[in-house]
Amino acid sequence: MTIMSVSITDELLSKIESIEKEFGFSGRSEVVRAGLMLLTDEMNQRSGLKGNIDALVVVSHSEENEVVSKIRHKHNEVIKTQMHNHLSNGKCLEIFIAKGNAKKIKELANEFSIHKKIDFAKLIIS
Repeated sequence: MTIMSVSITDELLSKIESIEKEFGFSGRSEVVRAGLMLLTDEMNQRSGLKGNIDALVVVSHSEENEVVSKIRHKHNEVIKTQMHNHLSNGKCLEIFIAKGNAKKIKELANEFSIHKKIDFAKLIIS
């Protein structure tokens, strides 16, 4: 097995340790491997999408984040409805209902997923 060095924040390390305890993983490496497998499954699901699809994109971010608006306007063509809710911890939850070209919807979800100012993004195919 190859050993890889990775830098993470203290907050992320704390989350990894919580997951380790909650789910009974044998160590932090097991948590990271399981997370990577979930990400791989997500990528495989997205790669098979073609044609026109219906989907939800769920996004969580801090209240002062302007990135969501910029991404939303860039992908207006596939976003049919957006719901916005303020959470109790200074965060916002956005739910986008998207319809149209699978490639464009994947691009929308990917932009949210990789942006550093987005806490969480999930593409759900209906």
